[in-house]
Amino acid sequence: MRPLAEAQRDVLAAVPPLPVIESPLHEALGLGLARPVLAPHDVPPFTNSAMDGYAVQGADVGSAPVTLRLLEDVPAGYVARARVSPGTAIKIMTGAPMPGGADTVVKVEVTEPEGEGAVRILAATEAGTAVRPAGSDLAAGAPVFEAGERLTPRHVAVLASLGVAPAVRRRPRAAVLSTGDEVLPPDAPVLGPGQIRDTNRPLLISMLERFGAEVVDLGIVGDDAPALRAALAEGAEEADMVITSGGVSMGEYDLVKTILAELGTIDFWKVAMQPAKPFAFGHIDGTPLLGLPGNPVSVMVAFEQFARPALLHMMGCTAVFRPLAAARAAEGWRSDPAKTVFTRVVTEMVDGVVYARRSGAQMSNVLSSLARADAFAVVPVGTGLVEEGDWMTLEMFRSPESRSASEALDG
Repeated sequence: MRPLAEAQRDVLAAVPPLPVIESPLHEALGLGLARPVLAPHDVPPFTNSAMDGYAVQGADVGSAPVTLRLLEDVPAGYVARARVSPGTAIKIMTGAPMPGGADTVVKVEVTEPEGEGAVRILAATEAGTAVRPAGSDLAAGAPVFEAGERLTPRHVAVLASLGVAPAVRRRPRAAVLSTGDEVLPPDAPVLGPGQIRDTNRPLLISMLERFGAEVVDLGIVGDDAPALRAALAEGAEEADMVITSGGVSMGEYDLVKTILAELGTIDFWKVAMQPAKPFAFGHIDGTPLLGLPGNPVSVMVAFEQFARPALLHMMGCTAVFRPLAAARAAEGWRSDPAKTVFTRVVTEMVDGVVYARRSGAQMSNVLSSLARADAFAVVPVGTGLVEEGDWMTLEMFRSPESRSASEALDG
């Protein structure tokens, strides 16, 4: 069996980068930056008011009360015509450019009108209050984002403030299929003897769509070699990656490995992990194929350990693995010392310490305990027993990626 880290490293090394495109900002969410972003101008582009109030000279409002002559009213989007001089003020809205001569904004809550052309300042205000200088967020030419960062809504907002359409690697396409004569569509009203509904394809499609990939749905393919051969060839032609479930074990009807060997290459098969040991990786005409096991929890584990990092790597992202956290075992359990074991756990905080306990039965067909889980407890090779109170490592599969390949695999 291939050690897990070695298998992950081999997959990442074998998947090609996707082409670089100039993306409209509204289509860039979730993509990886192909080039660094530098600020083309200051943000904010001009010195402006941080609140609704009155632009004044700080020397006039160091003590209160004081009455100032009102020159004009400046809404956001407009520029004052007058210049503030000693004893005067300009009414200003949040975001409006600071008038010449003003260095302070007095918030409207501590003022009151005094006649038609004056304002009374009721509270002393320190000079420089509520003024946002030009470039105080980002200065022109400053580095904003590095290549390899994956664009979140927060990144998109910053790029919008700069008017930048980013250079990114294009959105990946993944072809998905389930295999097996026993597998029926999820909407099948009745199950016959020995039949099951397809959970793997909906699981994979949901994870891929949430990830932001384009999905090529190849459907359910029975244990029929010609049909499976045609489906895999179609997936390899239309997508950047083919992901199958089932058909990679030792059974007579496990055809994925056989057909993969016919159409392309098998780089490796079997990984020292649990669940998802019978994982196959290869290529068809240069398109990577990830052959996941048939049990649904194995599908999720294999997707998290191989497919998701590989897709992020293809997108040029630096962080490709989920974050890790430390926790103590709230209970003990046995583990297979020959494998890296991913145990589904729920977590709780007690007196500032995170505790993890198993979320239910751990067989690889039990989806309910996966739905309840917060994380995987990653039990390393060589550990046959987790004891109550032991410190352990959690892989937080509900959290975005934070670890690069070198951080995750070279330690």
